[in-house]
Amino acid sequence: MAASIRTVRFRRAGRTLGVYYAAEKVDTALAEMAFYRLLFYAESPATPLPANASDYTAFSARIATERAIDLTVPPLVKDEPAWTDPLDYTACQALADTARAGGIEAILYRSVRDPKGGRNIALLTANAFAAREPVERQTWRIRLSSSGVQALCDFPRRLVGFAIADFAGDARLKGRFG
Repeated sequence: MAASIRTVRFRRAGRTLGVYYAAEKVDTALAEMAFYRLLFYAESPATPLPANASDYTAFSARIATERAIDLTVPPLVKDEPAWTDPLDYTACQALADTARAGGIEAILYRSVRDPKGGRNIALLTANAFAAREPVERQTWRIRLSSSGVQALCDFPRRLVGFAIADFAGDARLKGRFG
């Protein structure tokens, strides 16, 4: 049996300090969730898509820090291609290492997965949380299909959908969904 350790945008594989990933808006978080659920099934082609929707909880957390960098504004936005590469996280991981060494607590960046370009935040330390408990919770019912992802929240009533084409920038989905 083969195993792999997946790296993530601002955290290297292995025994490294953690990163808390979040989005400014629930739609951006849903886009990220939708993409990674589809990627799981794309990378496991013998696994059938679930027949039923699954429930997930979205929650809001208060964040407060004066020690953040924003990759979506000058001067750092000039390097956006490096920050938003769908597969190569080398530049982001090097930036996170340098940021940690300089006492930076959070990195704001454009979501690669959100078709509307919403912003995500990577917390490099738990010190950036302003409260211990979540502020708000929502339950979302998420259904995957070969054409895309539908997410439904009963309260407040909302429906958000993503087509496979929304994630066309990542070649890993093409084998199963493209």
